[in-house]
Amino acid sequence: MGMTPTVAIVGRPNVGKSTLFNRLIGERRAIVHDLPGVTRDRITGPCQVDDEKSLILIDTGGLVPGDDPLGLNKQVLQAVEESDLLLLVVDGKSGLAVADERVCHELRSTGKPIVLVVNKGDTTAAKESQYDFYSLGIDRQVLVSAEHNLGLGELRGAMADLVPDFEVPEVPDVPRLAIVGRPNVGKSSLLNRLVGKERVLVSDQPGTTRDPIDTVLELEDGRRYVLVDTAGIRRRGRTADAPEELAVMMARRQIERSDLAIVVVDASQGITSGDLAISGTAWELGKASVIVINKWDLLDEDKRSDLEEGWQRLDEVLAGPPRINISALTGRGVDKIFPEVEQTLERFNTQRGTSELNRIFEGLLRRHRPPAIEGQPWNLMYVTQVKTAPPTFMLFANRQLPHRATYRRYLVNGLRRELGLEGIPIRLVIRKR
Repeated sequence: MGMTPTVAIVGRPNVGKSTLFNRLIGERRAIVHDLPGVTRDRITGPCQVDDEKSLILIDTGGLVPGDDPLGLNKQVLQAVEESDLLLLVVDGKSGLAVADERVCHELRSTGKPIVLVVNKGDTTAAKESQYDFYSLGIDRQVLVSAEHNLGLGELRGAMADLVPDFEVPEVPDVPRLAIVGRPNVGKSSLLNRLVGKERVLVSDQPGTTRDPIDTVLELEDGRRYVLVDTAGIRRRGRTADAPEELAVMMARRQIERSDLAIVVVDASQGITSGDLAISGTAWELGKASVIVINKWDLLDEDKRSDLEEGWQRLDEVLAGPPRINISALTGRGVDKIFPEVEQTLERFNTQRGTSELNRIFEGLLRRHRPPAIEGQPWNLMYVTQVKTAPPTFMLFANRQLPHRATYRRYLVNGLRRELGLEGIPIRLVIRKR
């Protein structure tokens, strides 16, 4: 299971970083998440560099700059640390500035590969000053105009060449768990609790700082799990002020490589938009989730009722996920986590027979007649399960059901109820016969 590489766009202020970011991800507008309370300009976005490779782009111009004239504040440096490749953007029209040299010096100390992007390359000045930029000592240099969409094909090619192919260490074929959550919710303390009591079999030594280190855990009853990227959890424990969107991106990289996400929430802060975004990511990637509400012992009555109110939104995003209230600090409730993980994985890997499924669907169709679609009744011939983790069902019918159709949602919810698949993403694939 690979990881999506990450590329940060860096440079002094006003060289065109955000314009370049928008060009590369191919959208001008701010994205509005489906989740309430999360609307703003994008800081991260997906970028397809060739037929095979896609990566996550970080616009450090979109991270709120402090008083730093270089724009290299803590948040930007954190984005740089999380990235596999850096695009250093300079302004070809105004030529090489002292600030460019300082930013370059800072970036080179990370040892990460860098592509120098000379922007405003449609101007004569840029074409002439292009060679001055070689004094920065960066071999890969691409002349672009973000404004006029020039040179971006060549830039994508350079990115495809330099972005690493992650060799994720071979680990035993056991369930993979990701401990994820916003900064400062107690992921490291939980990890230490879980690892402290049990036998840790291996920790893979990474080749580079971005290679994930996975830990294999064996419980007393002999069950084994892989905890995904434990080094990342510990390392990020220090970075308390990561912007929400960067935190969601880091969580995504772990969730992509896991079967189940242990989503840690800070009880004293209630359910935030960041918690919803991270949980939504696990759901969208088709992974199982267990919600762990940490710092539960610090709640007074008011905070508790705030939490319960917010919980309804999380409950909705994940269709009734299991929830455990714990204190990672005192260890209270932590022993309930693995039994819950085990039961959730069992549901995630559920496999049901065709006759049972068809009986369930007949009941659902009887209870609620399918709507006519384009004037024709929707008819279901039969159903079969084609895959587990997440449970995926193939429906043979006379026509499609649109993805957002209410009836499709009715079928999924009915199936979830009948099979007891609370908190598990279910996929319906409809084949036209």
